[in-house]
Amino acid sequence: MTPSRAPARRRPSAPPRRRARRRRAALAVAALLVLGGGYALGDAADVVPGPLTTAPPPDPDPWPAAPGAELPPALPGDPVLAAAGTDAPVPDPAVLADVVAPFLGDPALGPSRAALVTDGLTGEVLLDVGADAALEPASTVKLLTAAAALAELDPAATFPTTVVLTDAGAETPTAVLLADGDNFLSAGAGDPGAVVGHAGLADLADDVAASLAARGTGALALRLADPLAPTGPVRPPGWLAVDVANGYAADVTGVAVNGGRLLDEEYSRRAADPGLAATDRLADLLRERGVDVAGDPARVDPAAVPDDAPVLGEVSSAPVADVVGHMLRVSDNTSAELLGLLVARERGAPVTPVGAAQAITDAVADLGVDVTGVALPDGSGLGDGGRLTPRAIAGVLEVAVQDEAFRPLLAGLPVAGLTGSLTDRLVDDPTGRGVVRAKTGSLFGVTSLAGVVVDADGRLLVFALSADQITSTPGARAAFDDVAGALAGCGCR
Repeated sequence: MTPSRAPARRRPSAPPRRRARRRRAALAVAALLVLGGGYALGDAADVVPGPLTTAPPPDPDPWPAAPGAELPPALPGDPVLAAAGTDAPVPDPAVLADVVAPFLGDPALGPSRAALVTDGLTGEVLLDVGADAALEPASTVKLLTAAAALAELDPAATFPTTVVLTDAGAETPTAVLLADGDNFLSAGAGDPGAVVGHAGLADLADDVAASLAARGTGALALRLADPLAPTGPVRPPGWLAVDVANGYAADVTGVAVNGGRLLDEEYSRRAADPGLAATDRLADLLRERGVDVAGDPARVDPAAVPDDAPVLGEVSSAPVADVVGHMLRVSDNTSAELLGLLVARERGAPVTPVGAAQAITDAVADLGVDVTGVALPDGSGLGDGGRLTPRAIAGVLEVAVQDEAFRPLLAGLPVAGLTGSLTDRLVDDPTGRGVVRAKTGSLFGVTSLAGVVVDADGRLLVFALSADQITSTPGARAAFDDVAGALAGCGCR
């Protein structure tokens, strides 16, 4: 599928159904509720990175590699798994279980924990500790979103941001910005080597101004048509307002500058309407180029824009595969939700957050993954109250190992001690650092870790670890890190 510039005409969808939300707040935590809940609550309690934490968070965007780090070589055909051998011995399940048992038994994980380890090449189960338990997932949901996006959208496709001309014969014609999925526009010139800022509004303004000059048009009105958010920004029902206010995500629109951030900081506040903010920025750039833009930009019905409207300019995002990789590496909530909406549109499902969560689940099921018990709150895992099993998570990772079309999912996984949300984890583990590749998940009371690792014998293993009633976030993370490090160091024969 190649995303089209033409506004899609979709059936109206029902309002999102609000999910019941669980709260695990002891008296010691109650005071933090003044600051909010969800991710913000964990932030204030120093259990997730962010602006409210009392300790300086790692710089998560663009999550640089640690100084002097050498990323490990990887899989046949891409740099993720080259160290894995197809003829390497498979670990003995009994030995593997003995090695990881002390870490999975850590009291910090609380009473609700689950784990699954499989052979990446065959899917053989090597360790099953409640692998069918549907626990709250946090950001490991993004693994399913990534797989669904790679399955339903052409990994090489790009998302265009286009300006077309309507009412060309009017005294003041109208230019319409057509949004189609690029959440990472630059406010200035684009950078072809980047994902964030790959396409630039300044480049689009140059093209539009030149096209208008060639037509002899010096004045226009500017409008926004956004098929993914036709009446305004959308928000998954499980997201808390405080999480959006504190910059962990933006309300979702089909176009945005740097994810709607108002400052060039990971946890910057976001524009209330990132789509209109991007259109406002384009209006300013056009004025700088001598175009008289009348009034303030406003939204129009995408269905009212003629399919044959003359194109004044167009810029395109980085390819889907690169967007997916970036989303996983920095755990970007907003782009995960936008990818979910695009998956829903491609599958003909309601283009709403709830419709997207179901479309992601259905797309993953179509890959042969067992989704029994799965109930996604959204496409990012930021919302509370979802359910996801280690079996489903591991199934997605096995697809990525066994099918080259899904290798961008593996390439996007953070590398322990080196990149992404694992930059500061397993740093002192000589066997796990640089070998464990995994997606993290953190909400207040929840931690998860899922990914791939090449063991000491060269066998590629898939693992999925979840706990949603943890008693200590640092302790629970350390326990799961120890499991992953033990898998890396164990031949287990």
